[in-house]
Amino acid sequence: MSQADKTGVENSLVLHAKELLSQLETGNSIDAMQTIANLHQQRDQFLFDEVGKLTRSLHSAIQNFAIDAEVGQQDASELSRMGDASDRLNYVIERTEQAANKTMDVVEEIMPLSSAIGDDANSLKEDWGRFMRKDMKPAEFRDLTKKIDNFLTMTADKSAGISGHLTTILLAQDYQDLTGQVIKRVIGLVQEVEDNLVELVKMAGTVDYLTGTQHELPEKEEVDMTAGEGPIINPEKRDDVVSGQDDVDDLLSSLGF
Repeated sequence: MSQADKTGVENSLVLHAKELLSQLETGNSIDAMQTIANLHQQRDQFLFDEVGKLTRSLHSAIQNFAIDAEVGQQDASELSRMGDASDRLNYVIERTEQAANKTMDVVEEIMPLSSAIGDDANSLKEDWGRFMRKDMKPAEFRDLTKKIDNFLTMTADKSAGISGHLTTILLAQDYQDLTGQVIKRVIGLVQEVEDNLVELVKMAGTVDYLTGTQHELPEKEEVDMTAGEGPIINPEKRDDVVSGQDDVDDLLSSLGF
């Protein structure tokens, strides 16, 4: 609440208080009761207005969930068509899942190449050991040289394949720039929600203080930690549930926010 709004509320309360005092002093009990009712109505209207303003502010912030233009052109174009933060968070999940699946698939392709190089290297190591111990006939040595030549050719080919797969894995991680940015935006939104809720609590406390309202603390109820909230079933058949951003806009507009 701005300082101007706060001053306006306080001036209105002072005016009603003076009016109430005058009515009580003159014995005008009917008008005094009406003034008290007006005070209660003003408190409720004040809270209603502030909640509406906060809701509109948060709703607009979520709708204007901006992404920096530094991301890739294709990603930025796709994100620009998304309606709100929830769509973009789902996009983060999809991109993360795609990158994880691609990485696992490529690793599965690399493993046989690496195993083949290791198996051939172990086989050559045994033959090379025999050669070093001078336990090899000339014909066997000629076979060993052919094996070494084949191994070097095979290693070069498979190393090129492994290098290509590693490049694919590296490129699959490009989602982090975009998803990290989206998640940072969400953290900012959560902080904004928290700050606004704190402000709302302060406003409610101020109104209660000014009107002398005291609230009884409710008894703590046992909470079933295993019970989930669950999704709303058939929201399109219910009148008390908004189904999208357009419905939220219409609701806020109908209330004057």
